[in-house]
Amino acid sequence: MQTIYEDQSTPRKDGYRMPGEFEPQKGIWMLWPHRPDNWRDGAKPAQRAYAEVARAIARFEPVTIGANPEDYEAARFEFEADDDILVVEMTSNDAWIRDCGPTFVRNDEGDVRAVHWHFNAWGGLVDGLYFPWDQDALVGVKVADLEGAVRYRPDTFVLEGGSIHVDGEGTVITTEMCLLSEGRNPEMTREDIEGYLREYLNVDKVIWIEDGIDPEETNGHIDDVACFVRPGEVACIWTDDEDNPFYEAAHAAYETLSNATDAKGRQLKVHKLTMPKEPTYMTEEEVASIDVVEGTLPRTVEDYAIASYMNFLIVNGAIILPQYDDEYDELAVQQVQEMFPDHEVVGVSTREVAYGGGNIHCITQQVPA
Repeated sequence: MQTIYEDQSTPRKDGYRMPGEFEPQKGIWMLWPHRPDNWRDGAKPAQRAYAEVARAIARFEPVTIGANPEDYEAARFEFEADDDILVVEMTSNDAWIRDCGPTFVRNDEGDVRAVHWHFNAWGGLVDGLYFPWDQDALVGVKVADLEGAVRYRPDTFVLEGGSIHVDGEGTVITTEMCLLSEGRNPEMTREDIEGYLREYLNVDKVIWIEDGIDPEETNGHIDDVACFVRPGEVACIWTDDEDNPFYEAAHAAYETLSNATDAKGRQLKVHKLTMPKEPTYMTEEEVASIDVVEGTLPRTVEDYAIASYMNFLIVNGAIILPQYDDEYDELAVQQVQEMFPDHEVVGVSTREVAYGGGNIHCITQQVPA
């Protein structure tokens, strides 16, 4: 497929924009987890959680899952009875396609293209989570080619899909903690970074939230903190518990969004979405079942998993929502249902995904219709 490099054109110049996640979708991409140094028990519990997420999505739209060659046969067998789930052979270093995969853009005629960002495992040699990331860096072009999509390729710009949320009408939300971090684009100013977002997402306004809630993992991705419900409306994490480790970040994000206007000049309506009541930790037995290798950030029982209900996925007619066996699981379902009254809210138990460093939004990537 054709590749358009930065000196040739950009989505903005060609009339393409990143749609909001709530706009119609063709399908969802995932990758099959396999790293024994990130997932416990050889990734088997994580694979079961990914499978449940895939099946929940497949009730509403098709799912394609990329599996490493050594995992392909078993993954294909897992979904043999699922008509709307396709497994393809695709080598990757880990299974976070939101971040290593492409971001899709669309024009007014409905033609879909892909933006293939540069990926360096959330910080490269500064504070990245593993090395090497060479196969993850190729996922963007592989998915674009399989979708038959013309591919835009910025020169050096590092970005992960989990670090942005757009309204499809010219506004993007992101965090300073992530996009201004030393391990991504240290030679660029804030204005330089905004320029790339404008050109490759076709947005006119960047709303900066100061901090995310996972500085050690993704350097604070927005998809754990806030997202667009629809143009002019956002959801934001919330807790009244001052002892909650995310209390300050949640309140600061809420204040920023409550005082923000979007690219159309609208004052944002902000919906509160609860955080789980209890922080999520791995047990000693679970930590001991994860391999420790050179080049990978080891897990400990002191590390709380970033368990955020905000890390949900919007699909055609439904919200696929993380559940953590927490007292506030049902409250999260109720709050999300109020935000999306025309969608079915489907809860999926994803503690195992949180153990690995993300959740449902992190392990999926939508292709616009």
